[in-house]
Amino acid sequence: MSSKIEEAQEHIRQAEKSLKTSLLKWRPDYDFAADEYNKAATCFRNAKALDQCKECLLKSSDCHRQNRAIFHAAKCLDQVILICKDMNNLAEVRKYAEKACNLYQQHGSPESGAATLDKAAKILEGTNPEDALQLYKLAVDVATIEDSSRQGAEYASKVARIMVKLGMYDQAADAVRREIGLHQQVGSEAAIGRLAVALVLVQLARGDYVAAEKAFKEWGNCCDVAEIQTLESLLQAYDDEDPELAARALASPFIRHMDVEYARLARDLPLPKGVAVAPKANVIENAAASYVSPNSGNAAEGAKAAPGSGLEEEEEGGLC
Repeated sequence: MSSKIEEAQEHIRQAEKSLKTSLLKWRPDYDFAADEYNKAATCFRNAKALDQCKECLLKSSDCHRQNRAIFHAAKCLDQVILICKDMNNLAEVRKYAEKACNLYQQHGSPESGAATLDKAAKILEGTNPEDALQLYKLAVDVATIEDSSRQGAEYASKVARIMVKLGMYDQAADAVRREIGLHQQVGSEAAIGRLAVALVLVQLARGDYVAAEKAFKEWGNCCDVAEIQTLESLLQAYDDEDPELAARALASPFIRHMDVEYARLARDLPLPKGVAVAPKANVIENAAASYVSPNSGNAAEGAKAAPGSGLEEEEEGGLC
């Protein structure tokens, strides 16, 4: 290990020497310096000195950029991302991925930039889903700018799934609709049918039954027969407030075998509460007679017939 570190330090001295100017050497030799820093980084990596390895890669990237070798500068940042992963320094992964993507775009290689964003997002997805989400969203933008609808749809799918995982259902609905639009450009109706199911589930998770029904009417013609029958039963269950029917629909095989995020969403989706039935009124025996208005004719007759009311004596004795 010590020999590797000494070798790396020698490469660094050569790189620094090539960057110095003199009366006979007016411009630094950035190409040679970049190569020496890259060799030093390799030695440090073999010696498990990851901090020094990262530093040398960043210097090599800067030398390539100064030499207008933009593609090679971006490749060095690609390696920095992997070193950060090995160091468990995930907080800086997003920063270097965005810088690398920018350099690839400057060079005219947006596909490589989107691939770098995808690779970095996969590193972050388990522990830093918010950062992964931003990288995938940027990858969608890069792909759509270059008219790569198929690749953009793949990244948009990852955006929607992370949003569902984070409970961002409003944004997830927009992301699914964008993914549907990208698949429309490619002409993939089967994928649109599966996304129609996903969109219905997301709208139900938002508590918007009307939007769920609208999504089914808009995209249901792309679904297969089993999907149509399940969605019809599911929407009917929510319309009728039938929790048992809704549970059966959500337990259908194709929903349970969707992407993990949507399968979990269906599992945790709140079921209809059911229609409450009003209890029957209890009949009380020997209850008092119902109230009758004194202004009605029946009330007057009842008053005459009522014994002990005083009206009989008043009729016999007159008004006096």
